[in-house]
Amino acid sequence: MSRKYFGTDGIRGRVGEGPISADFVLRLGNAYGHALREAAEARGDRRKPLVVIGKDTRISNYMFEAALEAGLVAAGVHVQLMGPMPTPAVAHMTRSMRADGGIVISASHNPHYDNGIKFFSAEGEKLDDATELAIEAALDRPFSTVASERLGKAVRTRDAVGRYVEACKSSVSRQFNLTGMHVVVDCANGATYQIAPLVLRELDARVDTIGVDPDGTNINDGVGSMHPETLSARVRAAGADLGIAFDGDGDRLLFVDSDGAVHDGDNLLYLLATDWQASGRLRGPVVGTIMTNYGLEQALQREGIEFLRTKVGDRYVHQALLEHGGILGGEASGHLLCLDRATTGDGIISALQVLEVLKRRGLTLQQAMAGVRKLPQKTINVRYGNGARPAEAGSVQAALAVAQSAVEGRGRAFLRPSGTEPVVRVTVEADDEALVQSTLESLADAVRAAAGA
Repeated sequence: MSRKYFGTDGIRGRVGEGPISADFVLRLGNAYGHALREAAEARGDRRKPLVVIGKDTRISNYMFEAALEAGLVAAGVHVQLMGPMPTPAVAHMTRSMRADGGIVISASHNPHYDNGIKFFSAEGEKLDDATELAIEAALDRPFSTVASERLGKAVRTRDAVGRYVEACKSSVSRQFNLTGMHVVVDCANGATYQIAPLVLRELDARVDTIGVDPDGTNINDGVGSMHPETLSARVRAAGADLGIAFDGDGDRLLFVDSDGAVHDGDNLLYLLATDWQASGRLRGPVVGTIMTNYGLEQALQREGIEFLRTKVGDRYVHQALLEHGGILGGEASGHLLCLDRATTGDGIISALQVLEVLKRRGLTLQQAMAGVRKLPQKTINVRYGNGARPAEAGSVQAALAVAQSAVEGRGRAFLRPSGTEPVVRVTVEADDEALVQSTLESLADAVRAAAGA
């Protein structure tokens, strides 16, 4: 079955439109609540289920938090409200509080006028496809309220920030500290604005900050992992050792070295994979996605490290790691999964794993990246009208075969329909920039023609 509302990372869209409206979110909370309560009763558990809700700093979150709370309480579910918290913090608190589920209200790296709803299981993991389909099926039922004595309650969680700060610090050894390290941290005016600087300072780093003044509409606005040029300039100006940029909900990150060069998720995977292999920590294959740079695959092969690819989305990386017994994976966008430290992509915990390697080995970020050479990779986004499927057209598939033949043995060419917007992402990478550009344009032209663009 195809999903009607869920995309690659929960439900996402423009505020006030379609599923990202107060009335839909009210029904969504109610449907989810009834599903949890009925599942508990089927197990013979008569307790009211508990759901943890966190959010980023978008102004629309006041509206959606209230709608989810009302829908869940009406279904007989207790609610713990975390306030602004990183997505992985909600995953952690869901497990820590022994809740039955977790919800994050966030559109991650998108602008403030977008929003979304993401769910976590009781284990603090992203929901699988079957569970998301079950929630969609429950939405077909009418909104309903349990008897008054069976209604849930909603309370604000005490010291959620403090509890999560300690969880982050416990992901590294007690001996680890950042004494003598000057770090610039960019929190994207998002959910990490309180926690990330606090964690780094408690580990004795000298910390300068960017993007720690959210006003409801400035999340990801010229700051954060989507705009690393802001961080690069500050790192160079301050003479800092490095910089760390998070996205709006704190589940992805990028690093910037002292020269201002940006190191994305592929670079960070290389650093962690090679160190963990040498130290004996690495288990199973490293998992990336179809967007992972071919240069990383080649570098890991040289080190004798197995590498697998999945569809785009950290939930698919997570599933592959579990299936193959791995603990390390991620995406070029900066989603990193360190499953021996967290159940989901966690920007702060991943940053600490990188910093721990640099400190222990006495390396600069530049030195740690010396063994990987990324291939030129370019992407063109081709927009299409509703109902169109240009990536499936015969002419496009023929053009794709020609493109793949052109870069065979030197790189890759592939198409990826977006899971959140009507766009086909056309990507080519190879060891020659001229080859990349010519192949990319030819393939993109075929997609445009099929899309009527």
